Amino acid sequence: MLIDTTLREGAQMFGVRMGLEERQTVAMGLSCMGVEEMEVGWAGLEELEAFCRWSGRRLGKSAISVWSRCRESDIIEAARIGAGRINIGVPASDEHRRKRLDITRRALIARMETVIALARSYGMDVSVGLEDASRADAKWLGKLALKAENAGAFRVRLSDTVGIWTPTKVMKAVSELRERLVIDIAVHCHDDFGMGTANAMAALDAGADWADGSLLGIGERSGLAATEELTGYLELIDMSGSYRMEGAAPLCARIARLADLAVPRNKAVVGNDIFACESGVHLHGMARDPNLFEPYSPESVRGARRLGFSAKSGRSLLKTVLGNKTSADADSLLEQVSDHACRTGRPLTMQECSELAGN
Repeated sequence: MLIDTTLREGAQMFGVRMGLEERQTVAMGLSCMGVEEMEVGWAGLEELEAFCRWSGRRLGKSAISVWSRCRESDIIEAARIGAGRINIGVPASDEHRRKRLDITRRALIARMETVIALARSYGMDVSVGLEDASRADAKWLGKLALKAENAGAFRVRLSDTVGIWTPTKVMKAVSELRERLVIDIAVHCHDDFGMGTANAMAALDAGADWADGSLLGIGERSGLAATEELTGYLELIDMSGSYRMEGAAPLCARIARLADLAVPRNKAVVGNDIFACESGVHLHGMARDPNLFEPYSPESVRGARRLGFSAKSGRSLLKTVLGNKTSADADSLLEQVSDHACRTGRPLTMQECSELAGN
């Protein structure tokens, strides 16, 4: 299952501002995609109360959660605005514990237990986010997670705060906790070294119940795992039957405009050119069966297949355009196609190749 945090982590991206209307539009889009949970902000966020009042039953089966610090004041504020699920951040590494909170391990456990008890007294489902888990001592991380479970949390969320996990490392961390815990395990994998989505998928394979993502992976620094990539893989490859991918590209385009980002044309799942092809080997295979070079159909994500021709396409493929004409004709056409592609800075369409061939 997935937790989309576009409206919390994504909203923390440098320079990004999200008003109530934008938050509502994004939330509706995520609900249509079938995301199981949305982390919609943090305790104290302006307009969060209005968003929680608005959401009601509009978001279908998608659960709504709010992030908070490990402070009683945040819990009281979250309860005031009607939050039913809360994600409490608890620093797991000694560096974060000492430098941010300046308390002992024993004191941290006591504070966490008090805050969990308070949230539960308000009727909230409690998830505990173990921050900087990737740099925490493994034994201490396990103890902290077990204390959260015993205090009544329904989930612990391991955060790779600085994106240093690899798939093998996150699988090891999740597997070790899975042996000790009964409650759910989630991961929050940052993308500082480009492994956010891979780490999130590895964690799910290792037994994690939840993985965080945000649309286009936006968030602090280089962001985190991308929701559209996670839902895409789970739906189109694992065939989970849980997600609807048709609206992913337009929703990501909206986020790109909001965050002033340019979506690369080869961006996984939602890029404009992910079904575009001009190399000879690929074009030849596509003519036989598109599945040879496509992991899923363009229709599944409302994409479009585009075939282009240039010097990369090769002489033999151009014979398809020429029909039964000679190899010499193919050589001539390849030269014309190559010249035209160089001058225009783009591959030619099938129709343009046919016109050059005189067909």
